[in-house]
Amino acid sequence: MFQGKPGRSTIGDQKTTPNEEAAVFDEDNPEWTEDDFRTAHPADELPPEILAAFPKTRVRGPQKAPTKVPVSLRLSPEVVDHFRATGDGWQARIDEALKAAIRKAG
Repeated sequence: MFQGKPGRSTIGDQKTTPNEEAAVFDEDNPEWTEDDFRTAHPADELPPEILAAFPKTRVRGPQKAPTKVPVSLRLSPEVVDHFRATGDGWQARIDEALKAAIRKAG
């Protein structure tokens, strides 16, 4: 809905310009504060009766394999295209190919 000067719109009491995203404020679900994040607990600490109300919430078990190290890596388009063409799990296959190269190099 347009009201007022060209290039400005009003959503509720909030005025926005075309360069701003319209923020929606929900009194039942306010934006988290730093304190909210600091005192939050993981889902696996919730009582079972509360977890039951959120059936899509999964609690991950312990990691089965050793933790991998996240890195940013530039690869040639041919390498990425080759591994992506093999479907889901292509990044794990790159990891396996690199480990095989290490074993071969001795």
